[in-house]
Amino acid sequence: MVHVVILDGYTDEPAGLGVPPYMDVYARYIAGAVWSADKHARVDYFTIDEVRGRWSSFAGLASRADFLVVIAGVVVPGRYLGGTPITREEVLRIPRVISGPKKILVGPAARFGFWHGDAGTESLRKGVYDVVIPGDPEIVIYAIVKDGVAAANPYAVRRDFSLTSRFAVRGARIVLQHPNHGLNLIVELETFRGCPRWLSGGCSFCIEPRYGRVIMRSPRDIVEEVSILYRLGVRGFRLGRQSDILVYGSAEVNRVEYPRPNPSALSSLLRGIRRVAPSVQVLHVDNANPMTIARYREEAGEALKAIVRWHTPGDTLAFGVESIDPSVVEENNLGVERVGILEAIEAVNEVGRTRGWTGLPELLPGLNFVLGLPGESGETLKLYRLFLEEILRSGLLIRRVNIREVAVLEGTPLFLRKWRPPRRKYRGFKLWVRRVFDKAMLRRLAPKGTVLRRLYVEGYAEDGRLYARQPASYPLTVFLEQPAPLWSRVDVVVTGHGSRSLRGRPLGVVASRRVYTGSIRHP
Repeated sequence: MVHVVILDGYTDEPAGLGVPPYMDVYARYIAGAVWSADKHARVDYFTIDEVRGRWSSFAGLASRADFLVVIAGVVVPGRYLGGTPITREEVLRIPRVISGPKKILVGPAARFGFWHGDAGTESLRKGVYDVVIPGDPEIVIYAIVKDGVAAANPYAVRRDFSLTSRFAVRGARIVLQHPNHGLNLIVELETFRGCPRWLSGGCSFCIEPRYGRVIMRSPRDIVEEVSILYRLGVRGFRLGRQSDILVYGSAEVNRVEYPRPNPSALSSLLRGIRRVAPSVQVLHVDNANPMTIARYREEAGEALKAIVRWHTPGDTLAFGVESIDPSVVEENNLGVERVGILEAIEAVNEVGRTRGWTGLPELLPGLNFVLGLPGESGETLKLYRLFLEEILRSGLLIRRVNIREVAVLEGTPLFLRKWRPPRRKYRGFKLWVRRVFDKAMLRRLAPKGTVLRRLYVEGYAEDGRLYARQPASYPLTVFLEQPAPLWSRVDVVVTGHGSRSLRGRPLGVVASRRVYTGSIRHP
């Protein structure tokens, strides 16, 4: 019987988030691959935060295992309240001090290296890990468990989802070992991989087009995965592992750069999920291309209506705006235009700004900007500010604005041209967004007196204030004015606004309980 220990150092990618309370696909796929290769295998799962707090128990168990699999890599870094991703130092240190198992590195760190100046993945191969997997971990680890390390190709990738969907079902029960299970856990679901814009090369900095041809996952397989996860007590799901949820099931994917949406396929998928998960607490989406909406208003509008019909409120459709400076757009093949983005924002507001039972609007756009791209000039940030000021004047609602500086990742056009982001100072623009735009938008989004439902009291911020959040794709942080037990569930009334957070008074407290208490037979 093989024994595998999985250390989840968390991941954050353009399509996929694994920092608690989110759980990405890696651990589930890997566990399923192991159990498919050896049905009697033992698989133990730890998060990096658990390892930091329980080092001796983790080290003792891992040293007796056959394999230690480390999942790592944050390529679109953000600020995280639910956990602290594994550091480069930890990725290098932990396998050195654990003797016994074969050490395997997977995730973005294995494929691209660390975004913040690491010289790719080569340093991770020099005597630290026995295997570094730039390919698809579940495919490679399945081969390793079946036939041994020497027989496996670490660059092997899936050509379709036939094996991976099987692993997803078999590995589902690993969620029982996640510390957020039965509370506010949100599981990432994969609908397809790749970007339809791969036909033109896609955005210069993005890893998604590098996968090449888009491979689509069948609704039957996704619904089957949801069904078993739901029976295991998972009540939060996010369709986050795709570049554009609006083109799921489109017959034009891989034929044209901007496929026409297939609203019936998306509706069928969402309806199927709700059928097998009737008491779901969270069903949210993530990425979408605003130009899909601008080019296909009728079909995209129907797809948006399908999302609103079957999801849960407080949802966010993240737009990869990246830039609205024409020079930056052209030089980086972004494929967007300012007018089309505004039309997409208006279309989402038209369908999704109605307030739902959570206290927040049903569905709102989120905007992603990337700084430090080729083509920037002294006018670029002025254009961004004017764009956001226009949104404020128009009365439109935006859930959030993400601003990040470009990461030059292996295999992207920016990496091949040896691009070095300029050392510009973006602090003034970022401060304006946080102190002016974000605060004004929060006041529209959740005015004083708004009642927000079903928040989990997650912990204390660095300044000692107690905070709570709704399980969601992009949850609002509410600092509580009165104490409440950790991991209790509360409704709050909004009493004030910060730049990116709210203040609130608890209206009632519900003791936390884990929703899964039984056992289940696994395939």
